Amino acid sequence: MSLTLFAEPLPPLRWQDGLDILIMAFVFYNLIVLLRGTRTIRMLVGLALLLAVSFAANRIGLHAVSWVLQNLLGALVLAVIVLFQPELRRGLANMGRAPLLRFLDPIKEERVLQECVRGTQALAAKRIGALIALQRETDLRAYVDGGVGFDARVSRELLFSIFLPASPVHDGAVLIQGNRLSQAGCFLPLSQNPNLPKELGTRHRAALGLAEETDAAVIVVSEETGAISLAFGGELRRGLDAPALQRELERIFQTSRPEGT
Repeated sequence: MSLTLFAEPLPPLRWQDGLDILIMAFVFYNLIVLLRGTRTIRMLVGLALLLAVSFAANRIGLHAVSWVLQNLLGALVLAVIVLFQPELRRGLANMGRAPLLRFLDPIKEERVLQECVRGTQALAAKRIGALIALQRETDLRAYVDGGVGFDARVSRELLFSIFLPASPVHDGAVLIQGNRLSQAGCFLPLSQNPNLPKELGTRHRAALGLAEETDAAVIVVSEETGAISLAFGGELRRGLDAPALQRELERIFQTSRPEGT
């Protein structure tokens, strides 16, 4: 008895098919990068698991389970839109920004990092609270509220004057984008991590909140102790001195010291 192959041969791959695959891969990759580390991605993972269980239940004939899960998924999709509206809004704001211009935003000047460290050291010596957010690839403007617009060269003196208690914007954060100080007095999203030490105040929670949702590096100076901390990648490094802070920033921004310094 001869075997008959029922599978039809695959059509030849066209250049349009390759382009189609590249576009979809690009879209899904940027979507994952955009949502990585946020509460939204965890909810989407849960929805995907429920969808997989619903599909499996339908395949093996568990009609009651499949019916319940399908109706539950419809309600959960609506809940995601309502509960995570801020994250979705921020995501759409980032997607609307031209990706080809992102390389202009990361801080690439060693001088900017040095001035941030010197300003931080001066503020810590006087026990003046400070919050300095340094942008990398993610546009931080979609994550901050309020603030006063600046377009100033980053300097130790400017940072010190902004965070003096007499300054009207000393309670907020400073935003540094593309080697320029662009905003002051900003409000950052607070971390909702229930495991944070209770002694951490609003500044530290704001720094960690931004670091959890973006790839920014956020410097914190404690008003009570003058201690320096750095939030990055969803983690908070505490008890840094000026040299350690300089090394961490250089590692994060991949800068190098000029020869002979």
